[in-house]
Amino acid sequence: MRQIKLIWDFRGHTSLKTAEHHEIHLKEFILSEKIPVIHTGFESVNEFHALAFIVVREDLMLQLRDTLKPHRGELY
Repeated sequence: MRQIKLIWDFRGHTSLKTAEHHEIHLKEFILSEKIPVIHTGFESVNEFHALAFIVVREDLMLQLRDTLKPHRGELY
């Protein structure tokens, strides 16, 4: 089954810290809802852009997209 990476973008001087903090909330949601997430993380794109993400099975993507409202998604 295909895997989808749901992504939240953050911009500005504090973007990396914001993305890191957002991942904490994503993990809390995953645990409380018992969602089978493949991978979570955050990364710096450049000095002013960072992102947080979760990787899920394609069959969970629509439900999580509607609930969590990521900024974008891509095949993983």
